[in-house]
Amino acid sequence: MTESGFKQENVSSGWPPAWPYAYGGPLDDGDYRATPEDFVVEECLDFAPEGHGEHLWLWLEKRDLTTLELARRLARICDVTQRDVGFSGMKDRVAVTRQWLSVHLPGREAPEDLAERLADDRQGPPVALLECRRHPRKLKRGVHRGNRFMLRVSGEAIEHPQFTARWQRLCELGVPNYFGPQRFGPGGRNLLHARGILARGWRKRDDREGMMLSTARSYLFNELLAARIAANDWATPIDGDVLILDGTASQFVAETIDDELIQRAARLDLHPSGVLWGQGGSLALYEAARHEQALVAGHGELCAGLERAGVRLARRALRVRLSAPELTRDERSLRLRFELPRGAFATAVLRELIAHPTL
Repeated sequence: MTESGFKQENVSSGWPPAWPYAYGGPLDDGDYRATPEDFVVEECLDFAPEGHGEHLWLWLEKRDLTTLELARRLARICDVTQRDVGFSGMKDRVAVTRQWLSVHLPGREAPEDLAERLADDRQGPPVALLECRRHPRKLKRGVHRGNRFMLRVSGEAIEHPQFTARWQRLCELGVPNYFGPQRFGPGGRNLLHARGILARGWRKRDDREGMMLSTARSYLFNELLAARIAANDWATPIDGDVLILDGTASQFVAETIDDELIQRAARLDLHPSGVLWGQGGSLALYEAARHEQALVAGHGELCAGLERAGVRLARRALRVRLSAPELTRDERSLRLRFELPRGAFATAVLRELIAHPTL
């Protein structure tokens, strides 16, 4: 057992971990991705391409395709290296997703048949070119504000008499900001791979996109969040918490918690945060710091491996707000619409509502 009270997982046989739920667990069996069209994701930027510059920005719709696969296809079609293709976020494969990608094309145009070649199903799942505009700069990772989700959910869970009430609680009180199961791969295989890479010493050539580092940090964060949910202090600040202002990267240390901070947390104006492990000292103090120290006690090899890899310590909110939430029903299913900030997972919302093998 770790100091946080959770059994250290044998990834190959004990996946998924029994991370606790915030609102009593899923209501019943459900399905949320019978087809890619049941899981629609649209990237939200706070700005638009300027209409001039060396980089061609493309607003693309893909289906049954990863963002990395799409980037490789664009590089081939435009005769550039993959380093010349930029994107902000990795989007789900089994989904219909819309996002911007950029291609560095100084002094030249994209192929005249770019749209046709993207749509050619002989190259893989067809991709629709919805818009293209020039911009002076490459699209960098993590610049989008968030993602808008439109999910179709079916199964016994949606007929549960408490489903609508549970949905309202998520809207009013927030959602545990777990990293979703897609981060860890089928059966937790990504985490198993990450353990091996970090144990022998992380090298860029073994993890070009840094996904194994991200997987390890995500797992540790989920362990910390699980411990805070078990202690019933994941949404309410405790002494020594590093608090993050909702919708921003601004954060501050609260050595002591007063009524004003508790009220602001209740309004979802601010959230307790957890550590994304790496080099550098954590600002957390007192009880909040003890939660983080428990990670070292329970997962020392992962923590040390991340530090040796040189990744810098960061923080992530333990709770996330659902923006513009909407629920509509038809005869056999319902649709959930909401927006989440960058890095948050729709599957973290769904796991509080339905039981499903991938959640």
